[in-house]
Amino acid sequence: MRISDDRYSRDRQRLDIAMHFIRHEARTHTIRQWTGLTDDRIRKLYRSYLQDGGCRVARHRGKSPQQAAFFMRSARLRHEAGALAGLCCLVGVLARDQGRVGTAGSAATAALAGVGRAAALCQAYDAYRAIVASPGIGFEHAVLLVNALARGSELALGACQGCGALLVVDSLALRPARCALCAVDDPRRGPGCNSARRARPMP
Repeated sequence: MRISDDRYSRDRQRLDIAMHFIRHEARTHTIRQWTGLTDDRIRKLYRSYLQDGGCRVARHRGKSPQQAAFFMRSARLRHEAGALAGLCCLVGVLARDQGRVGTAGSAATAALAGVGRAAALCQAYDAYRAIVASPGIGFEHAVLLVNALARGSELALGACQGCGALLVVDSLALRPARCALCAVDDPRRGPGCNSARRARPMP
């Protein structure tokens, strides 16, 4: 009896997470990877719970985003990526030293995906949307971010040299990492919000 109850609980959790992914407009491939549900089960879930219920949720076709460079395109995206990565660390989707050591490559991504982490990813993404006005990172890009950080070949977690804030950085970058707020102090050196401005001598 307990085995049946456990199996029912796992199945119910998979369905609940799949629904959460669908509401965030995740692609079928992404839902299958993180929940283990079949494509047919996901399509039926979409039709019965959303279409029949009158809900309007976009269902995207084609491949999921693949370019990790997306998060480096602007100061705003770098800032939001750092905030989302920090939330993922808080809920256990990522480790604080993610991308610096260990299992780089597809094996790290495969190990990351799973029902337990899927629920935590939804929690982190919901918190991100709640605290960021007009968020620039969609759910599929959030999945790309955690996968890229797990692989570590393109992106990694770092700390701002000026204030210690958590950052998402280019794994191959040679310059010290600095956050967007710190950049205001010395644009030639990059951000440095903790650096003290030197007083100019009186004439």
